[in-house]
Amino acid sequence: MSKSKRKKMTVPRFVAKKAAGEKITMLTAYDYAMAQLLDNAGVDSILVGDSMGMVVQGHSTTIPVTLDEMIYHGRMVTRGVKNALVIVDLPFPTNHLGIEATIAAAGRVLKETECTAVKLEGGQEQAKVIAALVSAGIPVMAHTGLRPQSVHTMGGYKVQRDEEVLLQDALSAEAAGAFGIVLECIPRGIAKTVSEKLTIPTIGIGAGADCDGQVLVINDLIGLTTGYVPSFVKPFANVGENIQQAVSNWSDEVRAGSFPDDDHSFAD
Repeated sequence: MSKSKRKKMTVPRFVAKKAAGEKITMLTAYDYAMAQLLDNAGVDSILVGDSMGMVVQGHSTTIPVTLDEMIYHGRMVTRGVKNALVIVDLPFPTNHLGIEATIAAAGRVLKETECTAVKLEGGQEQAKVIAALVSAGIPVMAHTGLRPQSVHTMGGYKVQRDEEVLLQDALSAEAAGAFGIVLECIPRGIAKTVSEKLTIPTIGIGAGADCDGQVLVINDLIGLTTGYVPSFVKPFANVGENIQQAVSNWSDEVRAGSFPDDDHSFAD
């Protein structure tokens, strides 16, 4: 679809894609330039993920990311987006500080970034928080399965296989008013069951093809991740290698005195 014919993605339009049988695309972005590229490419939604703690800041988990950092990166992303639905993660431990504190933090996110929605990790134990946020006019996407903010209590980044818990998390989030839910690192069959039980969209990451949509960390998708890449990721480019080669070529020319040449210099 051409950019001229695209309509700005809204929460109701996002939800309606499930009923229409249309798969939903979502990718992470952390700055203006990448957000603009993803929006121009036509993705339905952009997540300003606390995954920035690992892929941008170099931490081993998402836990060190602060609310101010999420807002800072969220501002950059929304400036680059015209059509996609922008969602910003609530970082640890924002949604565990009580309902009033969570509303205040999520309100800051919406006001200061101009995004459309927030995402929080949790299902049934976060139902009251989700309901309160929605009641305050703040759209919420939930997140169950592997929850990176709970990596220590979960004992690492492991596939989550308790179907009863996963289903209850999803149903509780839907009942509380969440407009969608991320399903991370769960078996495909369970993800299919959960998706069929819900009227809101499920967005999978390492959860198989039967979810209503898919999300990936953009650095993983384009081959910009250094070190470990999850097995569920399929790189669609090798940008990291291209960057290294370009820098190496430039360095060689600078050291040889061939750059800049006359074509890349101002005449006297």
